[in-house]
Amino acid sequence: MKRFLILAIFSFSLLSLCFAQTVTTSGDCNNDIKDSRGKMIPWEKGAFETGKYRNVFLEAGYKQTDIDAKLAKAYYDVFEGSNKVYFEVEDSMAYVSDLKNHDARTEGLSYGLMVAVQLNKKEVFDKLWRWTKKYMQHQGGARDAYFAWSVDNKTFRQNSPGSASDGELYFVTDLLFASNRWGNDTGIDYYKEARRILDAMWSKDGTQGVTNVINTEHKQITFVPDKGGYNWTDPSYHLPAFFEVWATYAKDGHEQFYRDCADTSRVYLHRACNRATALNSDYAEFSGAPRNFWRMKPAFRYDSWRVPMNIAMDYSWYAKDIKWQQDYGKRIQNFLFCRGIDTFEDQFMLDGSLPEQKEILQAGGYQKLRHSLGLVATSGAASLMGTQAKSWKFVDGVWNAKLEPYADGYFDPYFDGLLYLFSVMHLSGNYRIITPEMK
Repeated sequence: MKRFLILAIFSFSLLSLCFAQTVTTSGDCNNDIKDSRGKMIPWEKGAFETGKYRNVFLEAGYKQTDIDAKLAKAYYDVFEGSNKVYFEVEDSMAYVSDLKNHDARTEGLSYGLMVAVQLNKKEVFDKLWRWTKKYMQHQGGARDAYFAWSVDNKTFRQNSPGSASDGELYFVTDLLFASNRWGNDTGIDYYKEARRILDAMWSKDGTQGVTNVINTEHKQITFVPDKGGYNWTDPSYHLPAFFEVWATYAKDGHEQFYRDCADTSRVYLHRACNRATALNSDYAEFSGAPRNFWRMKPAFRYDSWRVPMNIAMDYSWYAKDIKWQQDYGKRIQNFLFCRGIDTFEDQFMLDGSLPEQKEILQAGGYQKLRHSLGLVATSGAASLMGTQAKSWKFVDGVWNAKLEPYADGYFDPYFDGLLYLFSVMHLSGNYRIITPEMK
């Protein structure tokens, strides 16, 4: 039996590799397609300059009433439905839970806060922030004002005191947006809370192993703000648009530094994304070179799904790197289209081949490749910078997607659900720079 399994795995890996090489090198599927909607034309100026946001769904031919219903349903499924990941506590607090891992993470809380401020749901935002502050944020000590990245979703005890740097990046941006949208005199001083995180960040000098969230020499976000993760990064943490927001609204005296970080992230992403496939490794050096982690070969896995959406958001908001970003959008969508618009897998080696069975990162007890909603969502959001008729097909993919269990029973309303909701927000023009004028 063991020998049969080994042979089966070897045969599957060999077949997958041959198929991957065939589809990724084929000239036909890299060419554009015919579509009655014609070639997609991206906007050439960012929303920060114009104040306007694309409603790509509307451009794709969907009705506004249906678009509004699609967004409302996506929010309902994630925050209110029978498979929700948002849970209220004691009337005044709430948290977002990664159900399959039985915890609440700074990733999920910060995403929930972003959804709430974008969709003008102040009560939801305030409940999430109160819980985050009480159970995640350190009050004193070397980690003061930073957040424990994982908290048990039953006992609310911290599983680990350490931080994941993307959490702090999102929290500051969430709070600055909340300050702009609702002011600071309605029960929570959002600006003060944002500044507390930023000011504490700048005070972290390595004492007791705790560092700045940003490596100040390289001007790049760290993997984790401690000595073990200060000198490398995660490409999906690179959100140049958020640093631009900090430069405009933080007003803490580091404006030029934040602008430099935004520019550095844009250049970094050029290096981190494979020239042929546009795929990036989950973890990488500051040079962009892939980094080995968890005894697995560097590959495009769950964290990496976020990169197309992050780049598209920067394009939509600031449009400061439009030529490369348009080319990136074309490359990543071409690669996935070659895998099959309705079948492309969710994990790849950087050359576009499929990982061996042992290199597939498991989730929720499943170690297999699938056509995951999360990657459908983020690759669809990449159409914000699309230059091909093919990009409409990725928009259609998001429109037709459903947050429901897969055929084998696997279901992730947390990561799949939140990325799907983000994508619907982006493609409907509802993921915006929240300015003071939006009060």
